[in-house]
Amino acid sequence: MEPGQLRINPARWFWIASIWLGVGLFDATQTVVSMRSEGMHHAWVSLFFTLLLAWLPLALATPLVLRLGRRYPPIQLRPFSTWLVHLSACAGICLVAAGWTAGLEELLNPWRYSANPGPFLHLWLPRFYKELLSYLFLYSSILAISYGLESRERLARQQAETARLNEQLSRAQLNALRRQIEPHFLFNTLNAVAGLVRESRNDAAVTMIAALSDLLRRVIEDSSQEISLGEEMEFLQRYLDIQKLRFADRLTVTVDVSGELFPARVPSLVLQPMVENAIQHGIARRAQGGAIEISASRSNGMLTLKIGNDGPGLISDGPVREDGNNRTGIGISNVRTRLQSLYGDAFDLSLRNREPEGVEVSISVPFREK
Repeated sequence: MEPGQLRINPARWFWIASIWLGVGLFDATQTVVSMRSEGMHHAWVSLFFTLLLAWLPLALATPLVLRLGRRYPPIQLRPFSTWLVHLSACAGICLVAAGWTAGLEELLNPWRYSANPGPFLHLWLPRFYKELLSYLFLYSSILAISYGLESRERLARQQAETARLNEQLSRAQLNALRRQIEPHFLFNTLNAVAGLVRESRNDAAVTMIAALSDLLRRVIEDSSQEISLGEEMEFLQRYLDIQKLRFADRLTVTVDVSGELFPARVPSLVLQPMVENAIQHGIARRAQGGAIEISASRSNGMLTLKIGNDGPGLISDGPVREDGNNRTGIGISNVRTRLQSLYGDAFDLSLRNREPEGVEVSISVPFREK
């Protein structure tokens, strides 16, 4: 919408009419009741409608005032033409309103003058001078209220636009992180395929390639930032099927996730990098292999996901660094960044040693099903 343009929709017209009707009814009722209580004698019905209809010009002029307020914001001290426009508009509205009221008084004679109320000009100009200050106050009030409402609407639009831009930025960041995770996972799986081929396990290699193809197809087709825990577990199971082909009996997986938690929303690809990290740094380096434990629980409005292994522990008494020594790597690092983008500070990610051996990573996010 260009500056200075103002579209008055039916709802706004309704509110403008309702407000000025309320003002008119209050003014007419208060004046008539107070005069009658003081024993005055006037044409009360005519006086009531004269006082009520006297507000009509100001009600009809309100959209014009709103438009001028948008085109010439009164908060700007310069240029002087801004104030000249508003003062001229106020004087013009007051002149029209005074003429309208003078015409009603000449036509209806609500004050019951013994003679004719007088020539129109004799009623018009005195009323204009008398009400000019009041109309200046009313005009300023309309400008102030409209400016306050416009500021609130502008703030709401800015907040909506900021939220939209933040969402776009978050999506761009998350997509970039997904593009980091997917090649990382792909390369590791292709290395596993190459290992199977070198071991002459060709059937297993073909099965792994087919499973990888199916897995990648799903990753490409589903670009959602959040999915249900049930979908994430299904994706993770396909990944684990690939890893079981690679490690055979060396890999044992235990899953403790209740079906009641499957509708919960979780970041897509949140479990796979953590399981991959556990396998790469905890299981793959051991000749006898090891076990992976996956569990989920709900408590105090939070969903907690845990992935543990019985491999070598973390370096004790040292800060968590993003390198291979502490077994975080790109997977855990990206998970942390994705959680930050999605939930701000309303999440928890921890990595700790287990007793008697092994490492456990835990993620807690707000529990929601939609």
